Amino acid sequence: MDPYDLDPRDHRLSHKASQETFISLVQLDPEPILDSYQDDGLDFDPTRDASPSEDAGEGGSLENSIHSLKSSGSGGAAGGIGLNTVTPLGLSGSGHGAVYYLTRIQRYSSYTFSLFASLHLATTSVIPLLARSVPASESYLLLAREIYQTPLSEPLLVALPIVAHVGAGLLARLLRRRENLRRYYGAGDEKTHIGLGIAKPTARFLRSGWPRLSWIALSGYGFTAVVAAHAFMNRVLPLAVEGDSANIGLAYVAHGFVRHAWTSWAAYAALLGIGCGHMVWGWAKWFGVSQSAGWALERHTGVPEVDRKARRKRRRRLIWINAVAAAATAVWAAGGLGVVARGGETLGWVGKVYDGLYDKVPLF
Repeated sequence: MDPYDLDPRDHRLSHKASQETFISLVQLDPEPILDSYQDDGLDFDPTRDASPSEDAGEGGSLENSIHSLKSSGSGGAAGGIGLNTVTPLGLSGSGHGAVYYLTRIQRYSSYTFSLFASLHLATTSVIPLLARSVPASESYLLLAREIYQTPLSEPLLVALPIVAHVGAGLLARLLRRRENLRRYYGAGDEKTHIGLGIAKPTARFLRSGWPRLSWIALSGYGFTAVVAAHAFMNRVLPLAVEGDSANIGLAYVAHGFVRHAWTSWAAYAALLGIGCGHMVWGWAKWFGVSQSAGWALERHTGVPEVDRKARRKRRRRLIWINAVAAAATAVWAAGGLGVVARGGETLGWVGKVYDGLYDKVPLF
């Protein structure tokens, strides 16, 4: 073919930009979506492989799909992906969802409670361990009560942080479940999961929308129960029966170990074991250490040397966190169970007061 015979008007030689695209860029001017993700978003459902076309088909248009994605983004505390959008609680302009703020409430309330726990650990374990005597340690406990058991400090340092910490965690879990149900399980039936080869009971659980329950959260629920029982026995019960708790101290605890040994040993072993484990792992989570701790490797790169180093790093962190939790439990148990629990029975009218208090509890 002679190049001089080519027609310059031939569309194959035209350098003009194509105007025959499926969706012209001139017509496509959507509202921008924030592409920055936060580490505490909604729990992702691995059993559903949703595509933009499916979301757009349900909404009827691309604008509805974009609007649905933007309005559903809210932060969370247990991994996953969420969009930084306006919160439904009215905190507009912040770029965070409701679960984001609930997670911050959990975090900062744990700081306050840790102050009380450290002071309580010192007066009920460390000082008795050093003094090797319950009567000699009572004065330090009474002195510490002037700090955290006043009408002002007790609600601020003890009651309010516990209520805020537990309440924020439960509310965040409920919000994540609601978002999971609306986003991933809002339409259809169990056929979606059963078609993937998932058993019917498992499919029902997935469709319930509940996020994964971590070991930190599970130990937190157990710790809440034993702390509530401890507070009832040492604070609420004396106030209800005697009108005050001035006579309640280390001798009261030692008296319970003599009269009700099995129940006391089980209760305080659970308090120390679950409490120290939850607090140490919780602080490891706030420092960003627990997320990369484990025995097995979550993601494999395919390079044996890299995977081996990553596995060793995860195992080292797991061992260190558990070692710190075991050390904290051992220190608390050395003074609390090694000294206070063996303090002996209280005699006289004070011992009768203690017996009357323990008799009020059906378990004892």
